[in-house]
Amino acid sequence: MAEADKPKSFAPKEPHKLNPPKDTPIDLSHLAKCNGTAPVQSNNPSYPTYVAIKGTVFDVSGNTAYAPEGAYHVFAGKDPSRALALSSLKPEDCRSDWEDLADKEKQVLSDWFTFFSKRYNIVGQVRS
Repeated sequence: MAEADKPKSFAPKEPHKLNPPKDTPIDLSHLAKCNGTAPVQSNNPSYPTYVAIKGTVFDVSGNTAYAPEGAYHVFAGKDPSRALALSSLKPEDCRSDWEDLADKEKQVLSDWFTFFSKRYNIVGQVRS
């Protein structure tokens, strides 16, 4: 089977022990504060680092890629579904609307959702 024909596996090299998904409502103002810039103290982890995809909020704390100097910090504290679907790191693409995209881009977004869901705890759902 050619490499391009193989089914995609989004499983991490080392399996992650994940908590059961939560459906806690998280409003946009709180999500915005969870952008990787607030110090997380062990006794007050009020603002961990979150990234939402299609309204599902993932805790990416501890992954330096989402920290202020990280390559993906642009996604932290946001629902960058459109940017993920477009494979874009442009701040203007980091927004939650994605329904108008082409099927190919919607599949890319679904692949990202699968990737995140195998690596990061789901901590809630965005509430507008």
